[in-house]
Amino acid sequence: MNQASALMNTITTPNEYKQAYQQSVEDPEKFWAGVASDFLWRKNWDQVLQWDFAKPEVKWFDGAKLNITENCLDRHLLERGDQTAIIWEPNDPQEDHITITYNELHQRVCQFSNALKDMGVVKGDRICIYMPMIPELAVAVLACARVGAIHSVVFAGFSSSSLADRINDASCKMVITADGSYRGEKIVELKKITDDALQSCASIEKVIVVKRTGKEVNMQENRDVWWHDAIDDMADTCEPEVMDAEDMLFILYTSGSTGKPKGMVHSSAGYMVYTNYTFRNAFQYQDGEVYWCTADVGWITGHSYILYGPLSAGAVTVMFEGVPSYPDMGRFWQVVEKHKVNIFYTAPTAIRALEKADLSFVEKYDLSSLRVLGTVGEPINEEAWHWYDKNIGKGGCPIVDTYWQTETGGFMISPIAGITETKPAFATLPMPGVQPALMDKDGNEIGGNAVEGRLTIKFPWPSMARTIYGDHERFKQTYFSAFEGKYFTGDGAKRDEDGYYRITGRVDDVIIVSGHNLGTAEIESAIDEHDKVCETAVVGFPHDVKGNAVYAFVICYQAPSDEDTLRKEILETVSDIIGPIAKPDKIQFVGGLPKTRSGKIMRRILRKIASSDTSNLGDTSTLLDPSVVDEIMAGAIN
Repeated sequence: MNQASALMNTITTPNEYKQAYQQSVEDPEKFWAGVASDFLWRKNWDQVLQWDFAKPEVKWFDGAKLNITENCLDRHLLERGDQTAIIWEPNDPQEDHITITYNELHQRVCQFSNALKDMGVVKGDRICIYMPMIPELAVAVLACARVGAIHSVVFAGFSSSSLADRINDASCKMVITADGSYRGEKIVELKKITDDALQSCASIEKVIVVKRTGKEVNMQENRDVWWHDAIDDMADTCEPEVMDAEDMLFILYTSGSTGKPKGMVHSSAGYMVYTNYTFRNAFQYQDGEVYWCTADVGWITGHSYILYGPLSAGAVTVMFEGVPSYPDMGRFWQVVEKHKVNIFYTAPTAIRALEKADLSFVEKYDLSSLRVLGTVGEPINEEAWHWYDKNIGKGGCPIVDTYWQTETGGFMISPIAGITETKPAFATLPMPGVQPALMDKDGNEIGGNAVEGRLTIKFPWPSMARTIYGDHERFKQTYFSAFEGKYFTGDGAKRDEDGYYRITGRVDDVIIVSGHNLGTAEIESAIDEHDKVCETAVVGFPHDVKGNAVYAFVICYQAPSDEDTLRKEILETVSDIIGPIAKPDKIQFVGGLPKTRSGKIMRRILRKIASSDTSNLGDTSTLLDPSVVDEIMAGAIN
């Protein structure tokens, strides 16, 4: 790596941030070529960037050849082969943790890659991964990438119906799962859920099953194979498949404002370069530090900032199987002390839950190893920010409040630890290469500071999603139709007098609950599956732990004789169709919904009622039946 690229790759002062950002805007191709020069390429690129947001079509490092696992594993072996790559911390603190070096991880990935090839997996095949947070999950993800298969990780909290939808949408050839998973005191029967899903999945040829809980499971002959049998006698070296820069790396599903989840497609080269760059700079990662992101690999956070970003940077990354409340509310801090964690990255939801627990759960542990704190998944509120700063960071750890999305692949707006001056609840400034623009509702860009609008990005960045799998038109309509020539995030934002950004929340029909995007249409559709339900409208309302929660207004064919029983049945229906994460906190049975004469539901009115903010409901004269609003208000659940 030459001196010029080293300077661009590592920001160490506020002035260097300004220089890097300025160059990334004035000459993006030179800037990203410099960053990319620090990677292992089988062939260099012909062109750094081609793009057209009207199509939309974006290509980074076109013509380059690579394999991302060579950059996450092979290139580290000479200098840091014996260094820890992954520390795995189990759900139960009585069970031993596992430490895996880069040499060992390389061997495991190669071994499982050979097992995949032995079962007929070839470049371009889609592989669904439905697994607990165990080391085999990391191995499976990397092995898919090594053989050129496209991984589609499905969070292990989703139902069989949601799993089947994702398998079928991507026409997956194989599922990799486990007999079950531990989650606090619960055992989740993943293999049984998988079997239920596969009753409607014709494309699946093989199922590989990790033995985690030891519970007896059904193994279908000629289809199901135990992981340990699959890798038996497999060589621990495997030549990586050479991939084009724009070849698909993975598909990851996210909820949208219409019912069907969107399979976001991420490519190989740009994603690798950007997640590495943002990981190292935002957290100011230093060689040998222990980094812990508490997310699940089933979400984009786990893809980008447990696996690909940290491993490509040669970092020590922690994988945690458990939950913050088991066996008690001190579990996170016990793990920090045990592994001397230096960088800790978690969700505001977890912080708010831990904030409510007695401070003794924090005070009994030594947190002096912590140097940087981070938050992810939703904007952090000021109260939680201050609690985190005071009690976990002891006033001496910068808080990296990262704003980004499944669609963006990596951090978009974020402080750089110890370099960007922070403000509570502000994501602060854009990362180099990210050009935000605030728009008014008429499509005009809002200049200056101390303003508020809809957040868009007006220039491509390397890790942006390339399409929605199998539906490019939906990709165009969802992200590039609202504002011409710009990517629309779906979020509102304020830009203060210092040019700092604060995310104000979704402006479309997506609710962020505990950091997870939930499409209102998807939840409404699930509730409507109940045979007593006629129509549903779902909105979000503020929740002191989750940030937002789900409030469902439900019309039944007949007034329910037993509301409590029907509520339980509806919750079971949602849990079965989507998963427990989508269950409404409140269900109100109503006689009608506030609709315009054209039949559109006025959700802003329902949001105000759900939030107990009914002092100013705005103009209701356009409603088909304004009296419906009074009826709903009278029965609102506080």
